[in-house]
Amino acid sequence: MSESYMEKALLKLARQINAFDEASLMSLWEKYAEKVRHFEPTKRWEESVIVFNLIQSTRLKNQLFNYNWAQSRLPDAASHEIDFAALTSPEHSGTAPDSEASGAGPELVADERKKRHTGKLLTLTPKKNT
Repeated sequence: MSESYMEKALLKLARQINAFDEASLMSLWEKYAEKVRHFEPTKRWEESVIVFNLIQSTRLKNQLFNYNWAQSRLPDAASHEIDFAALTSPEHSGTAPDSEASGAGPELVADERKKRHTGKLLTLTPKKNT
């Protein structure tokens, strides 16, 4: 199957980003989160959003890889629901075991998932023109 020019360019970019280590990318997380927080209708802001999302996507890829690798190493491991929002948060240190296995009800499990989520909520407000 033939790849389009755009797909080839995206795959090349993915390979380049994948070559960076997560720690180096995460050191830029706060810088770009702050730039994204302060909206301005410029190409520079748009590029900052893309950089921020590349950092987030690399974090998500690594967390998914680690999660799936750990799951594959467990004998007869049951499938667990993944909290994707928590996986991309720099404060989040990994997924905690679900309480579903302990027999907790769905409401309790949902409450525990909310408590585990420590991600930052970005409040995006328009820049005031003076």
